[in-house]
Amino acid sequence: MGRNTRKRRSSMASKAIAASAALALGGGGLIWANFYASAHESNNNGWSQNQTKAAAAQVATISCPDVGQKLTNVPQQARQGVATELANLDKQITEAYARLASTRQAQAGDSGFVQNAIVGPLKEKRAATIDRIRIDVQRVGGQFNTALSQLAACTTQNAAPQTNAGGNAGQQNGGQQQNGGQNNTGGQQQNGGQQNGGQQQGGQQQGGQQQGNGGQGGNGPVAADFVDITKVQGNAQLGVGANGLPANGNSGSKGSFTTKCGTNANKNHNTDNVIVAPGVANGAHHLHDYVGNQSNDAFASDQELAAATTTCQNQGDKSSYFWPVLRLQDGSQDFDQNNDGGGKEGNVGKILQASQAQIKFVGNKKGNVVAMPTALRIITGDAKAFVNGNANANVNWSCTGFENKVQLHDKYPICPQGSQVVRTTDFQSCWDGQNIDSANHRTHVAFAAADGSCANGFKAIPQLQVRLVYNVPAPKLQNGTVVNPYAVDTFPENLHKPITDHNDFINFFSQNTMNQMVNCINTGKKCQ
Repeated sequence: MGRNTRKRRSSMASKAIAASAALALGGGGLIWANFYASAHESNNNGWSQNQTKAAAAQVATISCPDVGQKLTNVPQQARQGVATELANLDKQITEAYARLASTRQAQAGDSGFVQNAIVGPLKEKRAATIDRIRIDVQRVGGQFNTALSQLAACTTQNAAPQTNAGGNAGQQNGGQQQNGGQNNTGGQQQNGGQQNGGQQQGGQQQGGQQQGNGGQGGNGPVAADFVDITKVQGNAQLGVGANGLPANGNSGSKGSFTTKCGTNANKNHNTDNVIVAPGVANGAHHLHDYVGNQSNDAFASDQELAAATTTCQNQGDKSSYFWPVLRLQDGSQDFDQNNDGGGKEGNVGKILQASQAQIKFVGNKKGNVVAMPTALRIITGDAKAFVNGNANANVNWSCTGFENKVQLHDKYPICPQGSQVVRTTDFQSCWDGQNIDSANHRTHVAFAAADGSCANGFKAIPQLQVRLVYNVPAPKLQNGTVVNPYAVDTFPENLHKPITDHNDFINFFSQNTMNQMVNCINTGKKCQ
């Protein structure tokens, strides 16, 4: 199947999806330009290899302020227009990063090239788009914060050495991830395109595999994104959930409700995000796995989602659960190698199907939970955490047999033989009691405090926990490069960093099934 059939996509909508710049390989494959010069490379301008490498390595990616996170009060009548313009901002960054990745030789010969040819024009486009957002908001009587106009300017993010070889050991608290030794300047992560021992290994191509610090797609992952989990000091706490809080304490509501929705064996994929970019094809710029609801695409209405089929065994659960796919970059290609959101945007390699997808709802440490409202939307984690900073990051990587010992947040684990890669996510479990969504898709929900309490009058709801297990051949680290890496799909400028992992949920439990869930949790039962 490969992806959803998008019967409502017009030719005009399709044309609106920009084809990101890419370099063609033989056989129709696509690969992004590696942004580091090869040690065996010379250029036509007469520059030495060392000069080329030094100039090219100065800029790893483009970092732009996230306008969407600052929009906390958008009138309902303006939200569709604003969402469309926010998607335009994402598309503009994607296109600028594509140009950055494909013009390394020009950058080496002109120190002002990036600013004049890429960052400057991007600022102008963003300024016009932000002004259209202002018009959309004010047209319906809303208030627009003029300070948002200052978010048009973007910066270039330099390559910097990684200072935390063991991964981010800090636990999250209330959604805020503590950076355990990682380079972090003003909340902005500065490890883009990371150097290994100060020496960047070049991008030789071997059997279709981009060997070096550009990955198969040329935009990551790199060797510094991986760590041998057997060599990481234990940092996990027994009985602690992914957000660093007791998942389901010894008091309060101690029950659980498990729903079995499969592992996307029917290959239901698309590059949309109906929560963040409704009505916009390829709004995610990366591919999602979908389990549960089978009608989720950019154009799905709540009515269509409520009437959809589901892969969940309990037919009272038509909720949509979706997350970025995990790929093995071993030189192989998948169905989307020439597609937007796939190979055209640096998301390359074999899509890995999870061997397990465990979806469970648990209670609150302090007291009872209340039912979730129909169509409640929750996003946890941040797909742009690498350039946004980690305020909204919620990432947990581990290996089977190590989950109670080590949880990684800014590293992919290399698991020992017989162990599998695990992605775990605990969602926000406090709800404002009124809204099924918010303008920035975050402020209507929150993480509980350490004692289980919800601040600001929020109400405790069942906490969704998603645990994904994968059979992944262990990557190999050789001379500062990574061979056969794996990575989550990302926005291209986020360089496939592990900290960008995220998870999405839209509640379409029937009222009867939701009531059963709440009763099970509040009475201490384990139901499924």
